[in-house]
Amino acid sequence: MKLLTILFITFVLALLGTKIFQGNWNLVFSGNLGMAVFMLFTGFADFKFQKGMALMLPEFIPAKMFWVYFTGVIEIAVAIGLMIPSIRELTSILLIIFFVLIFIANIDSSRKKVNIFKANYSGPGMAYLYKERIPMQIILIAWTWFFGIYLN
Repeated sequence: MKLLTILFITFVLALLGTKIFQGNWNLVFSGNLGMAVFMLFTGFADFKFQKGMALMLPEFIPAKMFWVYFTGVIEIAVAIGLMIPSIRELTSILLIIFFVLIFIANIDSSRKKVNIFKANYSGPGMAYLYKERIPMQIILIAWTWFFGIYLN
């Protein structure tokens, strides 16, 4: 849930910044900046914790390290795309699809008790999935839809 803190703090700071410097509350910019910063953190985490991330992937997926690095690049690209108004809506749609797809890996990794930080199987297990990951996925999808599609 630490990442959600980054999302919310960035959003609030951007809102305050737009009010101070532009004279109005820019919800679209602030909401998308919050998600962009969130995605930058998750994208760079794929490179920092690549071994633990690879453990998250289901057994049937080959070339796990390729997919970890690929998703890291995708997450960084999404952060950029959210800040470009002409492609924001398409980026948001693709990001929602991405969130649904990676949730499958979250289910599998929770079942296997993956600890991405230690790259082992000492993680919290299904409790993490039910108490943290499912609520976070719902927030991320709703946030992306609201700021990237609905308000856009």
